[in-house]
Amino acid sequence: MSPLLPDRASLTASALCAAVLLLASLAGQGECQTTAPPGVRCSTYKNCDGCVPHAKCLWCFATNNCTDYPVTWLLPPASLCPLSQARWGVCWLNFEALIIALAVVAGTILISIIFCCCYCCCCKTRRSGRPDRDEERFARRREEIRQRTEERKVERQTRHDEIRRKYGLMGDSDHPYSKFENE
Repeated sequence: MSPLLPDRASLTASALCAAVLLLASLAGQGECQTTAPPGVRCSTYKNCDGCVPHAKCLWCFATNNCTDYPVTWLLPPASLCPLSQARWGVCWLNFEALIIALAVVAGTILISIIFCCCYCCCCKTRRSGRPDRDEERFARRREEIRQRTEERKVERQTRHDEIRRKYGLMGDSDHPYSKFENE
């Protein structure tokens, strides 16, 4: 693996860390979501700061009123309040920005997952397939070194045999300097 490219575990850990930091920063910006007391209706709140801390209430800047959040829909309908003017949770974040931010985060996570999967699949097929250029070069070099070693070994053995024959240390009696044995 290239030292410049991170492995899958570090990418996953980085993505998880980034997601936790993003959630912590978003949660740190707003106040805790609380529900309105059972007897208090959302329409009694007269400003955004009093309305949005309650999870069931929605503030609309277009009409300057606090209404019950329509839980049957994920997003409030345009007839209730335009998305650019609707606030829920915090006054500084409208629904359009929330949708864009969530789409960017989801897209980034999705692209990261796809990249990690493709990167892992490509690495596995490259490693499990034929060896790469460097491995082939090292294998050829090892084979050349082994062949030269064998050639030197044969040459050395031939020289030693000649010396043994010259001084009569061979077991053969074909040469003229072989020792006479007593019979």
